[in-house]
Amino acid sequence: MAEEVDVVPKTFRGLVESADRKFARVRDFPSYGRAQGQHYLQKVFKAYMTLWKYQQDNRTELIKAGLKRWEIGEIAGRIGQLYFGQYTRTSEARFLVEAYVFYEAILKRRYFEGCKVKDLGVRFKELRFYARFLLVLLILNRTEMVKVVVEKLRALVDDCNANFRETNFKEWKLAVQEIVRFMNADTNFTIPSARPFRYCAMFDCHPNSVPYVARFHAKKVLKFRDAILMSYHRNEVKFAELTLDSYRMMQCLEWEPSGSSYQKHPAEPKENGVAVDYSGTSGLIDMNLVADMTDPTLPPNPKKAILYRPSVTHFVAVLATICEELRPESIILVYLSASGKPTHINASPVETSGRSKQTTKNKLVSHNSLEQNFSAPQSHINGKEGSGDYYDDYLWLGSKGNGGSSNLYPGDIVPFTRRPLFLIVDSDSSHAFKVLHGAERGEKAALLLSPLKPVFKDPSHADITQNGSQFTFFLTAPLQAFCQTVGFSLSDCTTEVLNTAENILSTAFSKWEVILCKSPSLDLVWAQVLSDPFLRRLIIRFIFCRAVLYAFCPPEESDQYLPVCLPQLPTSLSPKADAVQSSVSQLATHLKVADCFHLDDT
Repeated sequence: MAEEVDVVPKTFRGLVESADRKFARVRDFPSYGRAQGQHYLQKVFKAYMTLWKYQQDNRTELIKAGLKRWEIGEIAGRIGQLYFGQYTRTSEARFLVEAYVFYEAILKRRYFEGCKVKDLGVRFKELRFYARFLLVLLILNRTEMVKVVVEKLRALVDDCNANFRETNFKEWKLAVQEIVRFMNADTNFTIPSARPFRYCAMFDCHPNSVPYVARFHAKKVLKFRDAILMSYHRNEVKFAELTLDSYRMMQCLEWEPSGSSYQKHPAEPKENGVAVDYSGTSGLIDMNLVADMTDPTLPPNPKKAILYRPSVTHFVAVLATICEELRPESIILVYLSASGKPTHINASPVETSGRSKQTTKNKLVSHNSLEQNFSAPQSHINGKEGSGDYYDDYLWLGSKGNGGSSNLYPGDIVPFTRRPLFLIVDSDSSHAFKVLHGAERGEKAALLLSPLKPVFKDPSHADITQNGSQFTFFLTAPLQAFCQTVGFSLSDCTTEVLNTAENILSTAFSKWEVILCKSPSLDLVWAQVLSDPFLRRLIIRFIFCRAVLYAFCPPEESDQYLPVCLPQLPTSLSPKADAVQSSVSQLATHLKVADCFHLDDT
């Protein structure tokens, strides 16, 4: 009889050990390239779903046999980890939501809190659970839940310090500081009424330009399915291995659910000889989720490999893998945000601007000389100089003293221009990558290059370690970046003022989309990606960024404060074009910051 009683706990322990062994093998699978070990991932999912179902069906006997609540929480946490891992490999929102489901269940059912044990190992499991849940919540923009979990994490760290004095919890104190710093920099927390970073059909699909975009046909059309996002700055804002700049760009390359309901229903997998996809929805925790978490009507998100502080060789290996596997008629987006070492710039890293219209004459003299920047590239841009140009300036991916092994040169990118490439470089040596234009090995690359220096009315905003990059901010949240540049506080303005400002921008963007679609001089490099909503939005926001900084930056050496695109966009959308300058003027006037700009009377 005793042996029969022992069957359930023995079976359970066997399932736990088997699932844990499988989990250990897939935990460090890379998040890029073809589904590596996908077959084995299916086995791990199956093992944990079987384990979860078994403990549900035999909960009473297992508790009698000594099963602790934290053990149930650990199983749910592992399943959440598996789903989050699938999200990082595929960028499919359903996996992120599944991770949220299991983590929220752990929180609400207090699997860890309820035990009140003095076991240090269990406390570390709880700490790791909160950190993983916070990462999921940040990506889902669950700002209120983030605040709740942060307080729980802070309280747990304090409790651990009090009860385990012989153990050092410094890294967990730093984790709390990191998430608080991230919240202070992320406008999702500071401006609750701000529009989402993700592509939202309600806000980003402009009715007036939709017919023109729909009718637009280029000689060649490329599909955007893959991206590499990399940010590497000393002491930059981050949480875990997600930096603020990468987070903003990641959000910018995903769809915002439009409000379809997401309900979960219990479902048991069938295995009558049919392969079951255990990496799909679990159906094992029945919860009513918030209605806007997923939207099955949306296209899939582009897959994104997010690299945290990679070595140069690791970055090149990832780029090579994705380029090798890139489907025909597709384009890869590469986003690089890192410090550089320009060899020809000797100036302060930031300029401030607090000018009035009285200095307009001086500015116009300077900006007349800038016309060359918008009409024709420099000689080396056309690839006429020697290959040494490819290895002069660089991005710096490493700590001090590592030498050339930590330098990412423009020449390192050249071999990958055999495939269509949409390159965004945000760095104080970004212009070094101009040499790629005309030096491609097969496909002309689309280049969006940041200014060499940021410029703000308030110099405190220039600190990338506190606020992230200005250029990336313009590409991902243009109105917020505009306000940060001129020192206008969106958090203090009324909803009506904010909505009107957003409407001014939407009208401008719609108008510029029409101009792009109708322009006979639009280069094929831009034309072939114009039908993609994500890339089109980045191009439009680049035009806005360039126009704002053109009207705002200081008169001397102002080419250092302007972004560059190659090939050139049509002159009808240059910073001096009426269609562009009038929109900047309208927005500045509405927010009562027109005195920060020099603008022609239009």
